[in-house]
Amino acid sequence: MTLQIGFLLFPQVQQLDLTGPYDVLASLPDVKVHLIWKDLVPVTSSTGLVLKPTMTFDDCPPLDVICIPGGSGVGPLMEDEQTLAFIKAQAANARYVTSVCTGALVLGAAGLLKGKRATTHWAYHELLGPLGAIPVKDRVVRDGNLLTGGGITAGIDFALTLSAELFDKDTAELVQLQLEYAPAPPFQSGSPETAPPSVLAEAHRRAAPSLQQRAQITGRAAARL
Repeated sequence: MTLQIGFLLFPQVQQLDLTGPYDVLASLPDVKVHLIWKDLVPVTSSTGLVLKPTMTFDDCPPLDVICIPGGSGVGPLMEDEQTLAFIKAQAANARYVTSVCTGALVLGAAGLLKGKRATTHWAYHELLGPLGAIPVKDRVVRDGNLLTGGGITAGIDFALTLSAELFDKDTAELVQLQLEYAPAPPFQSGSPETAPPSVLAEAHRRAAPSLQQRAQITGRAAARL
């Protein structure tokens, strides 16, 4: 039976949060991957890439996997009753409820992280606790049928982990090889623990306005839980 996998596609999504895992999961056998939004109007990602939804909330079948990517557009989603209702309805019967990067904050706003171990982008990790989650600083975290990935590129690790859960290790390893996923970055600045202090300070400076805004939204979302 064909597995139904759905990614939430929304304005100002971080495209690699979506397209990285999408490529992994779309490479699996007997799956159908949907890009889901309120309507079928193309949306623009946070870096300007235009993506087209393939299905609306109203037309979406029951999903085996629902995935919420992150991006600068997650703030409005955390207070969007229509979107949160759709996520909660699909999550109720999904085999796996998942997120990449700051998509975890949307799951939290939907009340789906309460008492659950979860991760998100390092710059926004402190926002998980107020939403009821147990924050874990790993690239991929599983708690029951909840699977969350860390920031952006962790989405590929997340999707390979999920692939092994949906099928088996051999299938996931075959996809990894087909995608030639063997990271060998030229610098060791991919995490706060390894980045040079000056680079980390600049990253914190750039993230500060967004963190402040999302902290306010998170506070309101937490009050509604």
